[in-house]
Amino acid sequence: MIPDNQEEQRLLIAEYVLGLHRGEQAVEIERWLAEDEQAARQAAYWREHWVGAAELLEPARLPPGLWRRLARETGIAVPWWRGLWQSTPAWRFASAALLVALVLAVGPLRQPAPVYTVVLQAPGEAAQPGWRITVADNGDLQLTPLAQQADYRADRSVQFWTLENNAEGPRSLGLVEPGRSLVIPAEQVGGVESGQLFELTLEPPGGSPEPRPTGPVLFIGRAVAL
Repeated sequence: MIPDNQEEQRLLIAEYVLGLHRGEQAVEIERWLAEDEQAARQAAYWREHWVGAAELLEPARLPPGLWRRLARETGIAVPWWRGLWQSTPAWRFASAALLVALVLAVGPLRQPAPVYTVVLQAPGEAAQPGWRITVADNGDLQLTPLAQQADYRADRSVQFWTLENNAEGPRSLGLVEPGRSLVIPAEQVGGVESGQLFELTLEPPGGSPEPRPTGPVLFIGRAVAL
């Protein structure tokens, strides 16, 4: 049964995207997503961010005893999960799902330093991801292109911004060369929190003449804690 509470709906969609619902319940959720445009947008949001999270994971062999614990705590048959190890992309997505399932079922195994990811998209609901931001536990930020970058005129610059709170306004993180990765040290990035806004704008050569964006937004997204 689909809950009426919006927060419960959001959690239900996140669990469904991670593959934590099966059988009749999954069919009911699929029917709901097909009929409810807002719910479908939330599902697209979760798919985008879980895949971004899974890309950060590196393969590691788990001890046999942990498989038995996972089967006992989550009720998922072990052979079903072992089949995913034959594919690296499938393994990464399954690992992200497994991590969230464990947190929901038995609580976090440890409390790591926070790591954030941001997927920057061009404005518009149907836009494809253009850049990915990852913030390491030491505070360093890496900006990585995800798609073919447009060629901009030589008399224009692409500028990187973040907005920590509305009272202080946006803060420049420097200029970006389209199609090339960029690493920004922690002292320049400053603190990062969940929901923090990041964007790339098209500015005059050398950057915005004001301490704020003056040109159109090219890509925009918000930080998600992993």
